[in-house]
Amino acid sequence: MFGPVLSVIPYASEEQAVEIANNTVFGLAGAVFGEPDHALAVARRLRTGQVDVNGGKVNMLVPFGGYKQSGNGRELGRYGLEEFLETKSIQR
Repeated sequence: MFGPVLSVIPYASEEQAVEIANNTVFGLAGAVFGEPDHALAVARRLRTGQVDVNGGKVNMLVPFGGYKQSGNGRELGRYGLEEFLETKSIQR
């Protein structure tokens, strides 16, 4: 399945909601709605490459990419540029 998809799954607690959200092989994006500071705290616990908090404004300059099977690496910003660089470590 690909495309904009909304899954609605009931939950009994915040812990269970985070567990449900993280219990997938994918992790491209998610969203959290609620009191701003609390929603931000929940957003930090999600294993996704991007999380919108309360319908956050789109920022085309931030790195974009997912976790798990939604891909490694980032596009845009400093992190996107680093995808094209090679790092060398030399010990003497």
